[in-house]
Amino acid sequence: MTSEDFSSPQYLKKLDAYWRAANYISVGQLYLKDNPLLKHPLEAKDVKVKPIGHWGTIAGQNFIYAHLNRVINKYDLNMFYVEGPGHGGQVMVSNSYLDGSYTEIYSDITQDEKGMKKLFKRFSFPGGVASHAAPETPGSIHEGGELGYSISHATGAIFDNPDLIAAAVVGDGEAETGPLATSWQSNKFINPINDGALLPILDLNGFKISNPTLLSRQSNADLQKYFEGLGWHPIIVEGSDPAKVHPVMAKAMDEAIEEIKAIQKKARANNDPSLPTWPMIIFRAPKGWTGPKFWDNEPIENSFRAHQIPIPVDQNDMQHADALVEWLKSYRPEELFNEDGSLKEELAAIAPKGAKRMAANPHTNPGKLIKDLILPDYRNYAVDNSVKGKVVAQDMTVLGKYLRDVFEENAQNSNFRLFGPDETMSNRLAPIFEATKRQWLETIKEPNDEFLAPAGRVIDSQLSEHQAEGWLEGYVLTGRHGIFASYEAFLRVVDSMLTQHFKWLRKATDQSWRSDVPSLNVVATSTVFQQDHNGYTHQDPGILGHLADKKPEFIREYLPADANSLLAVFDKVLNDRQKINLIVSSKHPRPQFYSVAEAKELVDRGLKIIDWASTDQNAEPDIIFAAAGTEPNLETLAAISILHEKAPELKVRFINIVDLLKLRSQKLDPRGLSDAEFDAYFTKDKPVIFAFHGYEGLIRDIFFDRHNHNLHVHGYRENGDITTPFDMRVLNQMDRFDLVKSALLSLQTADKYAQIVAEMNSTIEKHHQFIRDEGTDLPEVENWTWKELK
Repeated sequence: MTSEDFSSPQYLKKLDAYWRAANYISVGQLYLKDNPLLKHPLEAKDVKVKPIGHWGTIAGQNFIYAHLNRVINKYDLNMFYVEGPGHGGQVMVSNSYLDGSYTEIYSDITQDEKGMKKLFKRFSFPGGVASHAAPETPGSIHEGGELGYSISHATGAIFDNPDLIAAAVVGDGEAETGPLATSWQSNKFINPINDGALLPILDLNGFKISNPTLLSRQSNADLQKYFEGLGWHPIIVEGSDPAKVHPVMAKAMDEAIEEIKAIQKKARANNDPSLPTWPMIIFRAPKGWTGPKFWDNEPIENSFRAHQIPIPVDQNDMQHADALVEWLKSYRPEELFNEDGSLKEELAAIAPKGAKRMAANPHTNPGKLIKDLILPDYRNYAVDNSVKGKVVAQDMTVLGKYLRDVFEENAQNSNFRLFGPDETMSNRLAPIFEATKRQWLETIKEPNDEFLAPAGRVIDSQLSEHQAEGWLEGYVLTGRHGIFASYEAFLRVVDSMLTQHFKWLRKATDQSWRSDVPSLNVVATSTVFQQDHNGYTHQDPGILGHLADKKPEFIREYLPADANSLLAVFDKVLNDRQKINLIVSSKHPRPQFYSVAEAKELVDRGLKIIDWASTDQNAEPDIIFAAAGTEPNLETLAAISILHEKAPELKVRFINIVDLLKLRSQKLDPRGLSDAEFDAYFTKDKPVIFAFHGYEGLIRDIFFDRHNHNLHVHGYRENGDITTPFDMRVLNQMDRFDLVKSALLSLQTADKYAQIVAEMNSTIEKHHQFIRDEGTDLPEVENWTWKELK
């Protein structure tokens, strides 16, 4: 075909028929479980008992999809579809069924009457497929169960994929969410040389669930000003008469694609990464387009009433079945499908072929594209801890040197990035900037700006957790590797995003055809027990409990106590697959304790009895101390040193835990410790003083199924203030003095140690007054060092 042929009336007539076929398949999925071609009068047994799904956004999206197919063919594009409107999963199902990619994966869903029947029945049906564009749907990397992330995911996908275009359809209800409104700024970070292109398509159908949408009530002139102000070139298409709208949309799509190609050609030919003005499309069409106009004397099309199931027909109420049949027949299925149910040959011919089909785009199921990271030997960055506690270092700075070299080693592959909300420097990862810079396409004003460049491996210059986490999701779901680093308390801003990503992994793993993707690595810093001047608002370690509630095979929670342990964790997770890895890390100067060998054992096994801090000599202990986290480890070691000085006869065992969820019972988590293994660490009845970084309930849950319930947890108790680092631990009784008290009071011979307990109380009172007088912690706390136990 010539380029003119793709705009000819004859071609657009076929395109209209293809669109009608997608609409027919979409309505059929809502209502029918048999009689898919209406070859006999519709009977109750042909209809679902309870049709479930959404109609309002479907026809508009099918229209967009058909026109994207057209430009894929015309310009030989590498493109895939991101379905932002949350409710409308049959769009991608219908279109992948029509182009054959659905049948290639689900061989029983054949492109004939029998297969169509199965397709209709399984939609939003027990044992079938979801009403969203879920992992079961070919071509999807974005489910849309929670609105707001279509542009972020699409942008993450096109980073470092220079030939890829992500067509991100944004619902006008979705456009009202904070994350989506924020994500329009993504254009400031897309490098036209190294990255692909994002084509946002704002699908304005006018209504949400029962309200009009805000952007749809704005004039075209105001919309143009708004999006131009955000740095986009908006191309507006509107109308409800398909005969008139098809040529307008074809012209708009051509304009958008040609602008993208011109931008990329100019940038790449001249090595000019200057921030361009990328095109976007605003498409106005009625909600419920092509469906029933009215029902019960109230408007359906172009109304919120089109949102879900517009005609009340089900297996137990066939009163209005004739209206459903009329609606389905309005698409003239006899013009679209052969007698056997297959799509007419002339319509099938206009669909893209092979990997050019959006549902078959390799980036949406990237197993063959994934390249493992080249990792330097983490032992080369290790701190010398031959003398325990002698070296003071910042864990994240040490990690930064390792990550600097990860960036350098993988520079040619361009498959590793760091994302975050402007906290890379605060998180002490500055060494990274020796190898790369922040990607930033806006004006750079030197010397005021630092580490900014049009091409960089770090994207942290937008203060939005939603954007950073969404970019990383899109990046790893298309087969690359990365890290999202954020302050611990504000991971709660995106905990629902992490939930949605977990749900994606959970369902994708059930699909044998889906490849495992690189894991989502989340680093929590500025943690609850040392966030300095930020105060109570910045104190929330709840992400640990939130993720621990998910299916255990997809979640890992690492609490490395020092730099060497942190390095060993990263060596384990950076080439990991199909998980969410939460790493809680300190960025402050800390005494360093664990050798490289100990760190590796801690990460490999998840926990370890620390012999140099234990006095039980592998026999039955009197007291067990356990610690998970940087400050818990430090305070526990300090408590042990106090006990050893003041009650040296006590036999103490110290267990450090890095891989927290390894403690769980095998009844819940196959990775967990058996009861025998757990008892070997914690005994069946000896007091366990557990210093924990998070909320205490998580540890109590872990111990619930175990023999030993002599448990005394000291974690975050929701007591906080703007105060000294050590006082944060005192406020929550996770300090060394309270740990000593807890240990002694847990003994049957507690009365024997009343004087030591009183001394601990006196020291805490002294601390309380000292920090209010001096503004800093006690010298015996700040200057404490570990002394070898004798």
